[in-house]
Amino acid sequence: MNGRPVSGASADVRGRSIRRLSALLCGVVLTAVTACGGGSDSGSASADGKGKGSAAARSGQSEAVVTIAPKDGAKGVDTSGALKVGAAKGKLTEVEVKDAEGAEVEGEISADGATWTPSTHLAASTTYTVHAVAEDAEGRTAAEDARFTTLTPKNTFIGHFTPEDGSTVGVGMPFSIRFTRGITHPEDVEKAIRVKTEPAVEVEGHWFGNDRIDFRPEKYWKAGTKVTVDLDLDGVEGRDGVYGKQSKTVSFTIGRNQVSVVDAKKLTMKVMRDGRTVRTIPVTTGAPGYETWNGQMVISEKLTVTRMNGETVGYGGEYDIKDVPHAMRLTTSGTFIHGNYWGGDAFGNRNASHGCVGLRDVRGGWDRTAPGAWFFDHSLIGDVVIVKNSNDATVAPDNGYNGWNMSWEKWKA
Repeated sequence: MNGRPVSGASADVRGRSIRRLSALLCGVVLTAVTACGGGSDSGSASADGKGKGSAAARSGQSEAVVTIAPKDGAKGVDTSGALKVGAAKGKLTEVEVKDAEGAEVEGEISADGATWTPSTHLAASTTYTVHAVAEDAEGRTAAEDARFTTLTPKNTFIGHFTPEDGSTVGVGMPFSIRFTRGITHPEDVEKAIRVKTEPAVEVEGHWFGNDRIDFRPEKYWKAGTKVTVDLDLDGVEGRDGVYGKQSKTVSFTIGRNQVSVVDAKKLTMKVMRDGRTVRTIPVTTGAPGYETWNGQMVISEKLTVTRMNGETVGYGGEYDIKDVPHAMRLTTSGTFIHGNYWGGDAFGNRNASHGCVGLRDVRGGWDRTAPGAWFFDHSLIGDVVIVKNSNDATVAPDNGYNGWNMSWEKWKA
């Protein structure tokens, strides 16, 4: 350039060229914005926004919403009824609830996939984690997690049970539990006690009052049956504000089949093993006015020697024998089958007891061939002793472990 001033005409031409270039560039920018905007005429989505080009489809985000109650971090949560998992705009596909040790809580997803419900109560004073997954109609998943801790109860109960874990018992032995507090929610407590048998047999529970439940099959156990009982009472609300604190598995085995039949008129007892009579023993039963109960009675306790005092069973000072040998309890009220060294010739000849079944024995029980010692040595807790032809009523089902005197229909009612 020669540094001379630009003429007016040349400057005007140059200005118009710059304005045309700016307009052209603006058009390019606007076209680019329109192409990226995804507007109604972009051709990539339907008018209602639900086609393949919709925001949800492009983002891959699930429409399903998972809800968990109680909320994450909750404390003092009730052990029953508080845990709930749900799904909206989708269906639950997975729910996993575990305690701190990794033990899972069983539960079930509803047929429509909308809810998950636990199959059992939760334990008290326990931290649980919840992981739940749901799927929407497009197969996209959404997940939710929560962690909470159950309440620590101020009042608790346990159950004292028999027979003992690992024991071998007779065919008449029920599994009996007596609770330390009266139960006002029996259905919840009974649901938490699971009885399994091998071979399988139907077992039902029956409540005696509000603090005792016994479990038994319709007929005597089959010899050799293995019984396992899960006491899942931890966290069960047995009565308002009172929770179980017991979690235990108990197993026992049914031994050989021994049932003994006492005839109060013939004054004999037939001891039968697997339906075969192995010995007939002369006995004495309750004298007139002190008759022995009729019915099916289960041996619940074995004592090599014990004291029997009439005052403890309402007979005043009529007797007090400090060394009764080979005593086996048949009722809570004090009926025993036991060795007797003071009865003289009563055995097989007359009824002379205060309600017990007496077998000839020796003082100190040293003679193992004596009927009292022999029967003691050949009996198990849970063996059955049936008394018939006595001039008394049938023993009450809850007087000892004697529920066999109830029909199966009444037992299950």
